[in-house]
Order: sequence, then structure tokens, then C-alpha cells
Amino acid sequence: MTEETILLNEADPVLFCGVNNANIRLLRVLYPKIKIVARGSHIKVTGEDKDVQQFARKVAEIESYIAEFNTISEATLITMVKGETPDTPTTDDLILYGQNGKPVTARTAGQKKLVTAFDENDLMVVEGPAGSGKTYTAIALAVKALKSKQVRKIILCRPAVEAGEKLGFLPGDMKEKIDPYLQPLYDALEDMIPPFKLKEFLETGVIQIAPLAFMRGRTLSNAVIILDEAQNTTIAQLKMFLTRLGFNSKMIVTGDDTQIDLPRQVTSGLVHCYSVLQGIKGVSVIRFDKKDIVRHPLVSRIVEAYEKQEKKQEQQ
Repeated sequence: MTEETILLNEADPVLFCGVNNANIRLLRVLYPKIKIVARGSHIKVTGEDKDVQQFARKVAEIESYIAEFNTISEATLITMVKGETPDTPTTDDLILYGQNGKPVTARTAGQKKLVTAFDENDLMVVEGPAGSGKTYTAIALAVKALKSKQVRKIILCRPAVEAGEKLGFLPGDMKEKIDPYLQPLYDALEDMIPPFKLKEFLETGVIQIAPLAFMRGRTLSNAVIILDEAQNTTIAQLKMFLTRLGFNSKMIVTGDDTQIDLPRQVTSGLVHCYSVLQGIKGVSVIRFDKKDIVRHPLVSRIVEAYEKQEKKQEQQ
């Protein structure tokens, strides 16, 4: 008799085991000659050596499927155990499969440009209105690169600039004060990575979320680095961030130059970088517009109304 413990490295154990261990119970039926005990990310298997090894190979196949699609059905599990190839969903402009197998796609022309630019460049500067999917698409590309082992980590940051509120008056320690600024980044990650794996990635530093000030002095290699809300950086801050880029890394800078919360006399680093970085090899400057807005239809009309008002004020 052989006893072996299989460690689930890629897939979320909750997805692998199923609701109330339904998948484990099914595997026990499909592999009656071996004893299977699941505890978290560890699966202990006892039986004849050839049966144990066969099961271990099948676990690796099932785990790879779950890691890619973030879901597995009973029918798919049975198909894979039989040695047959399961049907895989096909979706146009797919980036990756998010929570519960939901496809995350490039839905607009601007988002598709960013996907193409990510493959061809190491630095992308993306400007566009609220709700155009700049940050969401950037994080999806980062998660895809992490899952395919193109990079070892994801680093997400934002400048901690108040939109009419004061950071110092928020309760709690530094982390608790900063987290509200970073919540949109957490929200996007939670859409794409199962909770167990996301918690593990955050605890081990595979995914790091931090305010911009924490980037000083670092060299960021083997990573996808995303700076969100870059319109609220100064010229010096953005230059500092851009020069953190290390080997085998990609950087995405996103922002909306109509929502600058800096003091009036301070020039936005995002606005300044358009002319500075334009035409440099390896850099792609992408502008989203109202057609890329994927939130409630009213958001497009609100953005348009504000643009008309600003033009009126400029003409006066």
C-alpha cells in the first residue's frame, strides 16, 4: 500500500473540493480502489501504487482546468476522469475566466487596444473617463500574466489624494486609513481570483497593494505594476513611479484627466507625461472615450454634460 499527500498549488481548494466536498465524494465513487481524504489544500491518498499515481496525474489535470476556468461541473469532472477532453467555452476577446467561470473580456474598442498594447509594449499609459474599464482591464491583464507564469507578482498602487475629504480624520491605523483608497483594486481582484487564492496571494506578497509613496527606492522586476488614478500624481511622483520598472516587467498607468484632485497650482503628472512619453519605443499611450464607458448608460450622459459645461466655461 502507498500513501501520498497531494498539494493543490494552482487551484482554489474550495473549487476543487466542491460545495460540501461534493467533488471529493464524486472522486471517491470514480476511484473506488483508493482512499481519498481532503484537508484544505492537502489531499491524502492511500492505495496501490499504480492507482495512487494515476489519481495524482488526474488531480494535476483537474487542477489545471480549475486554475484556468475558475469552475468545474460534475459532468466535466466525470469527463476528465474518463480521459476524454472536456468542452471548453469559447468567447470573443477573452482575457481570462473570473469568479465562477465568468468570462472577463475586452468589451470596447479602447479595451481591445489596451489588450493588444500589453502584448507589444512594456509601458502603457491609459487615459479615459470614469466607467470605461481602464483599471478593470489592466488588472485582468495582470492576473492573466500571473496565472500563465509570465510574471511572479502583481503590484497595484494609487496616490492617496483626497477627493474633498481628509485622510487624517479617518479612523484606525495607517492600513485602515489607506484601504478605502485601494478598495476599487480589491473589488476587481475579487471578481477574478477565488477568495482562498486571493487571500494567499495577498499574505505571501504575490499580489501587493500599496499607496504610491511606498514605491520609492524599489526596483520592480518580474511583475505587472499598475498605477491607478495617476491624474492625482505630481510630475515628480509619476517620474519616480515610472523609473521603478525592472526586468521582465510591464507597467500600466491609468487615469482620468478630468478628475484631478490636486491643488490648482500643481501640474498633474499624467497630463505632463502625454507629451514626454509620446513616440518612445516600448511605450503605448491609449485614450479611451465616452464610447468605452461600460457602466450604467446614465454615466455616459453625465460625463458628456460635464464636458459641455467645461467647454462653456473655457469660452467665457
